[in-house]
Amino acid sequence: QVQLVESGGGLVQAGGSLKLTCSVSGSASSLSTMGWYRQAPGKQRELVATVTGHTTRNYADSVKGRFTISRTTNWRTIFLQMNSLKPEDTAVYYCNYKRLTIDSWGQGTQVTVSS
Repeated sequence: QVQLVESGGGLVQAGGSLKLTCSVSGSASSLSTMGWYRQAPGKQRELVATVTGHTTRNYADSVKGRFTISRTTNWRTIFLQMNSLKPEDTAVYYCNYKRLTIDSWGQGTQVTVSS
């Protein structure tokens, strides 16, 4: 099993930036896919961005050009740099780890963007 710890959420004005961090411990693999999902009140959880290995990245259309996902060389920590934030980015952001039969979630971190 793996454990995920997230940090970096908060309150920011529209147009501002935040950086989220997620670290994985336990029986994790460098071949895993890690990423960020978000859930706004009354909405379903949706993909924000994922990274597989160090170079294969996937972004939701709504965040392309504004958000950047990256991974440390020891592959156990990912970051989500969020720029040009909009009020519609307000949500709880969850870190996710996937590898074979393992699909684990972090506890979530609140991101609130004020207009």
